Formats: sequence, structure tokens, C-alpha cells
Amino acid sequence: MSPGIELKAANLDQIQKVLTPHVAGFRTRLTCMPGPLTGATGTPTRGLGHDFHLLAVGQGLSWLGSTFQPIALAVAILGSGRSVSMLGILLAVLVAAQMLWTLVGGVLADRFEARLVMITADLTRAAAVGGMAMAFATDHTSLLLLGGLMVVMGTGSAFFGPAMRAVKPIVVAPDQRKSANSLLSALSTGSDVVGPVLAGVLVGLIGAPFGFAVNAVSFLASAVAVSLIRVRVVRHKTTTGRSFRSDLVVGWQTVRSNDWLVWGIFSAAVLHIATGVLVVVVQVVAFRELGGAHALGLIAAAQGVGGVVGSLLAMRLRPRRPLMVGYLTLCAMPLWISSYVWSSELLVVMSMAALGFLGMIYFNIQWETAIQDHVPHDMMARVSSWDILTSFIGMPIGYALAGLLTDRFGLNSILLGGAVVLLFAGMFPLVARGTRTLEARPTVQAPTVVSQEAA
Repeated sequence: MSPGIELKAANLDQIQKVLTPHVAGFRTRLTCMPGPLTGATGTPTRGLGHDFHLLAVGQGLSWLGSTFQPIALAVAILGSGRSVSMLGILLAVLVAAQMLWTLVGGVLADRFEARLVMITADLTRAAAVGGMAMAFATDHTSLLLLGGLMVVMGTGSAFFGPAMRAVKPIVVAPDQRKSANSLLSALSTGSDVVGPVLAGVLVGLIGAPFGFAVNAVSFLASAVAVSLIRVRVVRHKTTTGRSFRSDLVVGWQTVRSNDWLVWGIFSAAVLHIATGVLVVVVQVVAFRELGGAHALGLIAAAQGVGGVVGSLLAMRLRPRRPLMVGYLTLCAMPLWISSYVWSSELLVVMSMAALGFLGMIYFNIQWETAIQDHVPHDMMARVSSWDILTSFIGMPIGYALAGLLTDRFGLNSILLGGAVVLLFAGMFPLVARGTRTLEARPTVQAPTVVSQEAA
């Protein structure tokens, strides 16, 4: 929680603004990750296709519904007079479960049909969040019960993320990957902007159990949409006799064999730790010096606009060396962070926020497309699980360090130092030859797929 912002049960707007970065933070690296559809004959299809549209609709509803959960949780806990510590414990339990099971989820999604893993994870999350709705509606809200439900929720999310990355490369043609990534990124960014506002209004009017129920229904909608996807991967390798440990080791060896992956994942870890610190600090500065909750809302809206523009640019621009260009666009993030120091004008900070998120989303799309183009599909979920894990680890560490570092060095020093760290995190992967030379063309064979009707 940002220092200097007092949370009161009746002040729903401040609760919403404080928790919004947590929603975006947990999903920073999960917002833009599709891949290839060849039809049953192996020939590329035109357009994005029926299966992609199903995935996009299901995920759009799930992303929108997921923005209700943290708002509902904050209102349910703080609005009933329970402590901020209880809220912090529950959020920590959620993240811990995600960290614990993400690598397991990657192995399972590569071993079995990833689509079924997604459906199971969605149903699991729907049951957990539905249980939260029932618990608060009936006032059965012991820490043990709520903590258990958060463990189930986090485990489902840990399994869902890698499986989703394994499904997306089979629902669009290889030449449509970047367009699909861009559209999904715009959809996710739009959900992050609209969702918290809508959740704040509806949860405030109807109550926290309603917010949990919306999230549960959104997970069910996602499960139904994924179940209707027709395309299937034809598996040529058997998993008989392979241990979990050996599968996990092979996944890490795939990461290590590509210098652009090693440097990129390490860069992501540094970037997420720094971002965890900075999203707290910038809210303090915006709240105290730029206009309070009103400024927080406008800056968040500017970030959303920048993210959508970044998605559209990624759809239109096709650089020959996408990772090199993508890392260069990350230089916009330090400009945004440092603007809190060198400008006291809200409009300037909003402009820099839009530019910063434009660069970040543009990079994310290049990164996800590179993984789809250059990582074998039977390794996709395991490689992705290592990538996803850096987000889950980095952001909470940053949140925990924010208060300590601010008390020690002051707001301006943290902002300037954070800007330098972001610049470093965006630039040092360029020392890897693979990052500089990776080209925008697939180097691995697309998986063999068939439609359900042809299976």
C-alpha cells in the first residue's frame, strides 16, 4: 500500500486506485501471447479465424472479470472493519501459490493437452472465487478459509498461464502471430482501464460478493470458450518414462541454449523488481503533488491509451530485428518515471505515462512473438513458465522494498534511481548477440495440428 494514502472503508475510490497497479502488475507479462494456426491440411489460414475469436472473447471476459476480484477483496476486508494486515496476508498467499506452481503448470501443459489444462484451471478458479462470494455473503470469513481459497485460486492461475501460451501458437497462422498478439494486448489493456472503474461502481452499489460472483462467471465463460476451440496438436513424442524433474530440466536447458532468452528473462526479473518499487512511489507523488485520486485516475487512463497505441503500432510495424527494436522502445519507461521529478504538470506526466506504456506494450508484443517464432512448441509452456515466474517473484519484492527504500533515500532519489535501473534493464540484453540478430521469421517448425472434425 502506498505510504501517505489512508484507506478508509467508505472511500472506495482510493481503494480502487491503490489496488489497480496490483492487477496490472500480476499480468504485466501475461497480456500478449498468441501464435500459429494452420488448418488440418497444414496450410496457413486467412484472417485470425474462428478459434482465435473464441480465445479472444473468452480471455477478454476473463480479464475484465478479474479486475473485479481485488476491488471486491479490498472492500470486503476493509469495509467490514478487518485489518489491512489480513488483506496483505491474503494477497501474499495468492502470489506465493502462483510462484510455487507455475513451473509445475509449464510441465503439465507440455505433457498433456494444454487446452484441457486451461479449462481445468478456469473451473478451479471459478470454484475458488465463487467460494469467496459465498463466504462473504454468509459472513464465514475466517483467515484459514479465505487463505485456502486464495491458494486454490493462485494454483489455478499458475496452471493457466503456461497452458494459455501453449494454446495460442495453434489458433492463428504463423504470419498472423503479431497481429493476434497486438489485438489481445489491446483487449487486455482496455480491460485494465475499464474494469477497475466498472468494478468500483458496481461493487460499491451492490457489494463485494457481487464482485466475486462476476469474476467467477468470467472464468466459466473462458472455460466454455476454450472448450469450443476445434484445433488440436498432433503429438509425436511420448511422455512415458519421463520424470517431472527431467521435463523441468529440459525446459531450463532450452532457455539456457538461447542467449536472448537468458538475458531477456534476467532483464525481466530486474525490471519487475524496479517496477514493483516505482508503482508504489509514483502513486504517492501523484496523490500528494498532482491532484490526489483525480490525478491517479487520469494517469491510469493515459497509461491505457498508450498501451492501446503501442498494440496498434506493433500490428502495423514489422521491424526486421524485432527484439533489438523492442528493447530500444523500453527507453520510454525511464522518461515516464523521471517526469515525476523534472515536471510538476499533470499533463506532462500523463503524456510521459502514455509514451512509457506505448514502449512497454510494443516490447511485450515483440517478445511474445519471438518466443512463438523461435521456441519449439513442445517446449513452449515450460519456457514460458520460467518467463512468467520472473513477474510473480519480482513485483512483490519491489512492493516490499518500496517503503524501506523511500524512507531511506526519499521519493526523488528513488524515482531517479529507478529510472536508471529501468534503462539498464532495457539495454543490457542487447549485449547478447542473439538479441541483436534475432529476425522476424520463424526458425522452428510449426506444430502439426488438426481440427476436431478431422480428428
